[in-house]
Amino acid sequence: MSAAVVARRAWLTDLPVLAVAVVWGSSYLAAKGITTAQTVVAVLVLRFAVVIPVLVVAGWRGLRRMSRAQVGGAGVLGLILAGIFLVETYGLVHTSATNAGLIISLTMILTPVAESRVRGTRLSGAFMAAAGMSVLGVVLLTQGTGFSAPSGGDLLMLCAAVARTVHVLAMARMESVRGADALSLTTVQLGGAVLVFALLAAGGVGTGGGTPWAVAAGFGAGEWLGLLYLSVFCTLFAFFVQMWAVRRTSPSRVSLLLGTEPVWAAVVGIVLAGDRPGWLGFVGVALVLCGTAWGRTAADRDRERDRVRAGDQDRGPERTGGAAAAEPDRAPAS
Repeated sequence: MSAAVVARRAWLTDLPVLAVAVVWGSSYLAAKGITTAQTVVAVLVLRFAVVIPVLVVAGWRGLRRMSRAQVGGAGVLGLILAGIFLVETYGLVHTSATNAGLIISLTMILTPVAESRVRGTRLSGAFMAAAGMSVLGVVLLTQGTGFSAPSGGDLLMLCAAVARTVHVLAMARMESVRGADALSLTTVQLGGAVLVFALLAAGGVGTGGGTPWAVAAGFGAGEWLGLLYLSVFCTLFAFFVQMWAVRRTSPSRVSLLLGTEPVWAAVVGIVLAGDRPGWLGFVGVALVLCGTAWGRTAADRDRERDRVRAGDQDRGPERTGGAAAAEPDRAPAS
């Protein structure tokens, strides 16, 4: 096979993954357009009411093979996921789409920090510099129109980034979910999250005083399009493209392309939503984008260094082969 054909195949695989990063970046504006502070839970119920049946049908065989321990573990992860969606969506309502997309990208920085604490490993100076750049960027981003206390929405998005980090670490370290396929694990997690949303809606929380179906009845054509965009493209399309892509290319390449999400969030927020963060805010945007990209690269290098060291220790003086164990798959909360 010629190099040109290989390159063309790689590009055809990369393009859908990049499209996922774009739709994720635009999801903040889409969700903001159909959600108010009074209808957060209703919108979440409606969004995933479209998603869950499709996932159940697509992964029915895998779901039947799940053990009780795997279902229980996925259910616990679903509770964390519910918290992430609630905090993230309430935060989004009270801040700009640009701020939301960039602050939540701090997950790329927080996760390696938390992982290093759990494993007792050290992060490089390059990563710490990138982390400092990202944090400074967020400070400037939230102070773009003059120094003042961050908005409640910005603080909620920061809490959502911390919650995403907890979710990633829990998925990586929970023994009970090991061996479950990605589709089944995601379906049970989302099912657990929807159960939480349904219970809140039944209690009249976040539904505008009515029911999710009453909220849906009040939607216009634009709001229905926004809801379907979140359900079909930002959730179903994104998930199935990831599953398809990791079979055709490396998880690292998929992760790198998905890491461009905050770039698209900034582009969509500034160009389409008309967000004007001020000159300090624009400096903050640049620092967050550069810091998270640099930090992601540095964290990958640190992880590879730790794997090599672990492999050297496992081999000992007599052994010359072997490799460090692969890390478990991780799924984003988006």
